[in-house]
Amino acid sequence: MTFLEKIFDRLQQASSAPVIREVHDGKVNSATGGELLAMVEGARSFLTSRGLKKGDRCALLAPNSIRWAALDLAMMAEGIIVVPLYARQSPAELIGMMKDSTPLRICCADAVIAAQIEKLWPVGPEISLLDSVFTGDAAPPAPPNRSADSDAVTIIYTSGTSGEPKGVVLNSANVTYMLGCTNARLDQLMAQFNGGSPEPDRIFHYLPLSFAASWLLLLTALSRNSVLTLSSDLSKLADELKIATPDYFLNVPTFLERVRRRIEEAIQQRGGFAARVFSQAQRAHLRLDKNESRFPDGLWLWLANRLMFPAIRKSIGVNLKALICGSAPLAPQTQLFFMRIGIPVLQAYGLTETTGICTLDDPKHVVSGRVGTPIPGIEMMLAEDDEIIVRGPNIFPGYWQRPADTVKALEGGWFHTGDQGEVDASGSWRITGRVKNLIILNSGHKIAPEPLEDALAQELPEAPHVVLQGNQRGFLSALIAPNSENGLTDSRIQPVVDAVNAGLPHYKQIHAFQIVPEPFSVENGLLTVNGKLKRDAIAARFAVEIEQMYQKKSA
Repeated sequence: MTFLEKIFDRLQQASSAPVIREVHDGKVNSATGGELLAMVEGARSFLTSRGLKKGDRCALLAPNSIRWAALDLAMMAEGIIVVPLYARQSPAELIGMMKDSTPLRICCADAVIAAQIEKLWPVGPEISLLDSVFTGDAAPPAPPNRSADSDAVTIIYTSGTSGEPKGVVLNSANVTYMLGCTNARLDQLMAQFNGGSPEPDRIFHYLPLSFAASWLLLLTALSRNSVLTLSSDLSKLADELKIATPDYFLNVPTFLERVRRRIEEAIQQRGGFAARVFSQAQRAHLRLDKNESRFPDGLWLWLANRLMFPAIRKSIGVNLKALICGSAPLAPQTQLFFMRIGIPVLQAYGLTETTGICTLDDPKHVVSGRVGTPIPGIEMMLAEDDEIIVRGPNIFPGYWQRPADTVKALEGGWFHTGDQGEVDASGSWRITGRVKNLIILNSGHKIAPEPLEDALAQELPEAPHVVLQGNQRGFLSALIAPNSENGLTDSRIQPVVDAVNAGLPHYKQIHAFQIVPEPFSVENGLLTVNGKLKRDAIAARFAVEIEQMYQKKSA
């Protein structure tokens, strides 16, 4: 069976049971398997009545919702290639991707965004608001049209950290294989807790469904015995988590680091015995992770487990069994924090071109700072400059209408990820940086900036983004972007820089830094839609500041 046939079969089996929910202002709207199938069938009728057929492209531009899921399934059931787009991107960026993918129709949730697109692109395809897609009477549910393994099901645009985004084509075989892997790993996770209970998994989701890993979680949830709760307001995540009471949910490092800092700051502000127990337990757990335990460590951990950690776990999620994290490497300190309070963090590594995943932590063997071993059937190895290359049934067939880029990416039968990594004797991987981000000093030394940037950012919560400079220069420097609160000073930063430099070889030391006048964001074009640094754009925006750093230090 294809992945889509398995999802339809699962929804029919759960025809009277809730399978997907969305939260709005504290209220829950849910759909049973039968209701979701009815919505899918209504959307299929709409699409075919507008002349869309197998192989056509259709853009889906909307925030997460039950209707998003229904329309996505409807398009794939008709063999229409879905082009999911992120609703927070600027209309100009969205139009660029749509001009590249040439959809025959745009399905949009927001009338204002639709009007902006029509104004900027008057000769573009017809736009249908989601309200019009789901107005007709639905026919009885029908199975999806049969697809071949090689049939494209989606074109997902990469975030474009340098250069313009490319459309990644994923086919039926890619997704069918990957859902088998994700379901197997989640079965393994839940078996540790429910002992074969028939109760459905409770899953919470807040990341945009237009991202590959996010979309993969949606399809995984719909293909297994689960109830998926979709967030509708990122400013109310804490309240929505209390409503969803999830067993697990997918995260990006930024969110987990924010939760960790909020808890640590609250405990430090409380002070007294509680703050001392927490601090001592933190140090004890770090030593335990390094196999350097001391005599009193067991006592501090016991006290924390009795007096503090259960309440902290409950504040995050009363039923939480694990957190899943991807999109970027998670700081080991943050992963250890959650492990310390009894919530394992399973890291995943992958790219859109690898159908979202290459590695995923084994729930029974999680090592902080590593992203686990390759999932079954996937091969990974290191090439020149420690670049990770991958092959297997998860690898995409190519970029949309970019044959030269496809040939380059798949040179030698392996997908060249552009990521740098290392692997230990057990086969567990660690991601160390990006090949394209390598800084080459005029001395010839090559430096991956990410570890140093992460080290600074970890000690400077007021500065969520640090960007190293130094290509063809004599030394490294750093641009430091404050958060919206500002208040960052040179005197606050210098001791942190000194501490990071201590013990490093001279060529890896940071000799100058500059606080930039604005935070980095998606809106000002300095971050991609999933929060990654646009290094070229940052260097161009702050070219004057960079030059001043080097002139001042050389003077």
